Amino acid sequence: MAAPSCKAPGQWVRGSKQRLGSLFSLVSKPFCSVAAASGTVSAQRLAEKLRAQKQEQKTKKQPVPTSPVQRRVQELVRFTQQLQRVHPNVLAKALSRGIVHQDKDLVVINKPYGLPVHGGPGVQLCITDVLPILAKMLHGHKAEPLHLCHRLDKETTGVMVLAWEKEVARQVQELFRTRQVAKKYWAITVRVPVPPAGVVDIPIIEKEVQVAVTQYRVLSSTLSSALVELQPITGIKHQLRVHLSFGLDCPILGDHKYSNWTQLAPQKLSLGTLKKLGLHQTKARHIPLHLHAHQLILPALGSRKEELDLVCKPPRYFVCSLRRLDLEMPSQDQNGDDKAGPVRAQ
Repeated sequence: MAAPSCKAPGQWVRGSKQRLGSLFSLVSKPFCSVAAASGTVSAQRLAEKLRAQKQEQKTKKQPVPTSPVQRRVQELVRFTQQLQRVHPNVLAKALSRGIVHQDKDLVVINKPYGLPVHGGPGVQLCITDVLPILAKMLHGHKAEPLHLCHRLDKETTGVMVLAWEKEVARQVQELFRTRQVAKKYWAITVRVPVPPAGVVDIPIIEKEVQVAVTQYRVLSSTLSSALVELQPITGIKHQLRVHLSFGLDCPILGDHKYSNWTQLAPQKLSLGTLKKLGLHQTKARHIPLHLHAHQLILPALGSRKEELDLVCKPPRYFVCSLRRLDLEMPSQDQNGDDKAGPVRAQ
C-alpha cells in the first residue's frame, strides 16, 4: 500500500482504510482535506473570539473615581505606562518643552516622573534613546547626539543636565564626582524629622559599605507630614530615600521600597494622611514617589566664568499633595534662601 499523502498523527493499519485512534470514516473525502478544513474553521473561530474579546476590553469603561486625588493618581499611572509606549519622536518633543536652560555647552531638562534614564530589562524607552532625536530638534538634522552628565532614578523628577560635546559631559561628570556641584532636593515625608535640621551620616551597603552623608532641613510641616530640603554630600544609590526612612524614620511619601524594615510592601499611611489625600489604604500603592531634584548649582566651566544656578519647579502631583497635606511651598527671596509660602492652586 502506498504511503498516505498527508502527515497526520497516528498509524495506518496495513490493508485497511482506517487509522488507529481515528473516529473519521474515509468514505467521501480524503482525511487530510477534512482535517485541513476543520483546522481552518477552528482557527477562524478562535481569531474571531480573540478579536471580540480585545474589542470588548477597549470599549469597556473603567469606573471613574469620585475623588479628585484618586482621578489624578489614575491619570499618573496611565501616563507612566504611556511613556513606555510612545514614539521616541513624541517623547523627545515632550522633553524639549521642558527645557529650563540651554547654551552652547549644555541643555538642562526637567525630567518627568516614571521615565528611566538608561535602558534595562523591561525598559522599552528611556532618555538615552531619544537624545539623538532631541539634538536634531534643537540644532537641525546634522546635530550630534547629546550626552548625559549624570543620572536620576526613574521615579525622581527635576533638574537633569545634558551636554553637546562628550568632553564637556566628561568635565561635568568630574564636577559631580568631586562633589563640586551643589544639589538640593525636595521631598514630602511621612512624619516630621526630629530635629528639624541636621546631618545624617549612616553608611549604606551597595556591593560594599560606603559612607553616605546628607544634610537636611524642614521647610514646612504639620503634625503628620513635612516638606524637607535635602542636600546629598555623597552620591550613593538611593541615599536620600534610605537616610530619610531608616535614619530619620520619615520615609518619603510614595516610597514603597524603603518604608518597611522587614518586607517589600506598599507604604502604610495613617488615617489622617489618607483622609487628607482622599485615598483608601488599598490605593496607597499607586502613590508616586515625592522626590524632586529642585536645584543644581554648577561652578564656572570652560568659557562660562560664573556659576550656573538651575531650578526646576516640582510636578503637578507634587504641588497637589503639598496643598492637600497643608504644607507650604517655599519661595526664593532676593538672597536665594527658601521661605515657605502658601501653595497656589493649579
